[in-house]
Amino acid sequence: MMKRWLLVVWVLAASGVFASNTPDSVFQIKPVYGKQAKIVASILETGHYRKLPFNDSLSSVVLDSYVASLDNNKIYFQKSDISSFEKYRFLLDDATRAERVDPAFDIYKVFQKRFTERMNYVMKHLVGKDFDYSADEYYETNRENEPWPASEKEMNEIWAKIIKNQALSLKLTGKDKAEIKDALEKRYERFIKSMNQTTAEDIFGSYLNAIAEAYDPHTNYFSPRTADVFKQNMAQSFEGIGARLQSDNDYTKVAEILPGGPAEKSKLIHANDRIVGVAQGDGEMVDVIGWRLDEVVKLIKGPKGTRVRLSILPAETGVTGPPVVISLVRDKIKLEDLTAKKQVVEYTKDGKNMKLGVITLPSFYMDWEAYQKGDPEYNSTSGDVKKHIKAMQAEGVDGLVLDLRNNGGGSLKEAIDLTGLFIKGGPVVQVKNSMKRTEVLNDDDQSIVYNGPLVVLINRFSASASEIFAGAIQDYNRGIVVGESSYGKGTVQTMVELDRYVQDKEPAGSLKLTIQKFYRVTGSSTQHKGVIPDIKLPTALDPEQFGESASPGALPWDEIRSALYQKTPYVNSKVLANLNKAYQERLKNDAYLNDFVSQTEEARKNFNQTKISLNEAIRRKEMEEAEKRVSAIRQPGNTQVDKEGKPVTNGLNMKDEYLREGLLVLTDLITSKIG
Repeated sequence: MMKRWLLVVWVLAASGVFASNTPDSVFQIKPVYGKQAKIVASILETGHYRKLPFNDSLSSVVLDSYVASLDNNKIYFQKSDISSFEKYRFLLDDATRAERVDPAFDIYKVFQKRFTERMNYVMKHLVGKDFDYSADEYYETNRENEPWPASEKEMNEIWAKIIKNQALSLKLTGKDKAEIKDALEKRYERFIKSMNQTTAEDIFGSYLNAIAEAYDPHTNYFSPRTADVFKQNMAQSFEGIGARLQSDNDYTKVAEILPGGPAEKSKLIHANDRIVGVAQGDGEMVDVIGWRLDEVVKLIKGPKGTRVRLSILPAETGVTGPPVVISLVRDKIKLEDLTAKKQVVEYTKDGKNMKLGVITLPSFYMDWEAYQKGDPEYNSTSGDVKKHIKAMQAEGVDGLVLDLRNNGGGSLKEAIDLTGLFIKGGPVVQVKNSMKRTEVLNDDDQSIVYNGPLVVLINRFSASASEIFAGAIQDYNRGIVVGESSYGKGTVQTMVELDRYVQDKEPAGSLKLTIQKFYRVTGSSTQHKGVIPDIKLPTALDPEQFGESASPGALPWDEIRSALYQKTPYVNSKVLANLNKAYQERLKNDAYLNDFVSQTEEARKNFNQTKISLNEAIRRKEMEEAEKRVSAIRQPGNTQVDKEGKPVTNGLNMKDEYLREGLLVLTDLITSKIG
């Protein structure tokens, strides 16, 4: 679940102790807030796919969600505070109908008090402390499932470990005692300074979002300010590195690498990496641990052509890894960078020379405006893929891989049209709305553009339209799906502008609302389960941590009646069995695949590791081992090229093991059809 932080207002007193001096405006509840909350609750009850009443049961969920948004890691509230909030557990629904949001502000005031106590303790007793780094001591970095601290003493012990961990991390980078003290002081001064930006709108927005997300994780409230940011990101017109970021406790985590951006092109930064420092060009690296997300984003974004350096903790090393500094040149994400790309690789198997086509799809795109005007040459995924296929057919390709890894979806129409390039018409996907009415969406074009061997490559971040396409190819027995189980997002959202409902002089923001659910032609939902590949490759990602299944409030998987469709005879159980047998043989004998299996197993262990040693000797050893792992996994690819610069993969000794395996499965499929 995405961790959201609300930020409080503090000032640094002359005594060196942080004291609350919150402007009254932060706690002034505008009358329009209650009106907005009531309207949003009404829209959710009647318009959301689930049609759930906002009752006592949902009130309980909202309370827990709101408290978690303030203190997800349980390092501010005490057990007694949580007990005092119980009076609201079954009253938030009634308060909302009465146009009252004061419980949100009352809870926030308690958070403010506890935060002040923590900052006072940190600055007075922990920053600059002489810690014993020889003790065999550990800190649990993920306290989400830990009990709430029962006393101030227990809270002090937790924070002592937090600061000791941060101090040790700085010590291991070569800083001396004075430098560590200075770095921590600046970190927490900046942390407090950034909290000065909190407004009543922030508090209200977080509370209203807790109500929205009680329905499902893709239903969200956006305050006027966050709505503007969301629209800007959706338009992808901003200049920066091309990554979507989110808060994760004290860290800024990479939630998604956007196709076509500097981050994706560099291959230096990946989803789930944590950003701990930002520098402009050759300037000083600024520590951003504990910063507000929007403040970190401001540092990272910038004009096209300028350089930004990032200090990151790679995802593969978990909580033990050393920071790695990378450099990126900011750029705009251009439309041409988001379009389908093709390449042809050559491979010899058992004396047969093969040409293997690869089409990479970053997203499902279309020029909707040109389409509505009737322009037959409108830009689209299916149109570009059709052109690439015809070009590769002219080159005599023997088979095709469609690479949908990290493709988060896009146009539903394009998912249907793309499927139509490979099947002779028929249903592609079923859509059920909040009234429980189901519509079958068909490919009405009876022509087939490509009828040869086909492999579809997916990973955990292939979502939505990608899952519709991959699922249809699998259900029709038209091709082989290879990789990880996909994300499992089987829902459709729409944006509801609240101004026309609230009708106040101040803007009211927006509501992203789940209104429909996708089903495959078999009747199986793509929700939660996603598309399970025919050939499962090694994965470091646990479905319970990554993807739809990581969200407790996600809509459940279910089934409806199958649509009427005719399977192709291309892939049958015997072909699948032979392909999996060949893959199992490679698992035994292929050195590249064996290395990849070892790397993913190590990465999986580190993803699940949440306890971090506070012993210097142990930590240093862990960091050295982590550095070796990062070097092995993230070193530049060693794909050979010919005199024209084209990849030479006879032996397929490329660093991209997923693509390599996809191509090897394709060669097995080609030879199985020939033989």
